[in-house]
Amino acid sequence: MTAIYRVDTVWQLAGVYEVRNKTFVQGQGIPRHLEFDETYGVQYHYLLLEENETAVATARINLTHADYAKIERVGVIPEYQQKGYGRILIEAAESWISELGIHKIVITSQQKAVGFYESLGYTARPDIKLRASSIPVVYTEKILH
Repeated sequence: MTAIYRVDTVWQLAGVYEVRNKTFVQGQGIPRHLEFDETYGVQYHYLLLEENETAVATARINLTHADYAKIERVGVIPEYQQKGYGRILIEAAESWISELGIHKIVITSQQKAVGFYESLGYTARPDIKLRASSIPVVYTEKILH
């Protein structure tokens, strides 16, 4: 059974960090101090997707921008990829953002995931240059109606 949580408990947050550790730190070799970049004490908005009570996917919603929401740290643990969980997660994030009255969403995607976001209606904007990072990223955006 699939469950999606708008994270508001410590056990759910533990699932978020478990997914991010498996996906980005262990899976992609991203140093922990770069992956876990949250500012201590600041409120973050997370989604956690579980399958049969196993944490399998997560995303963070950044609401600090004046004119858009940013979906960040989207991760599905490797053994659960290619099963539709990413799509379910992004649709849940879009729903939450829409409920907040925000109509523009930005995702800075790893290059290898741009096609996935385009399949969900996001437009890649290679003309928008982003700060250099250790992983090439592409700016994508979507307007909700």
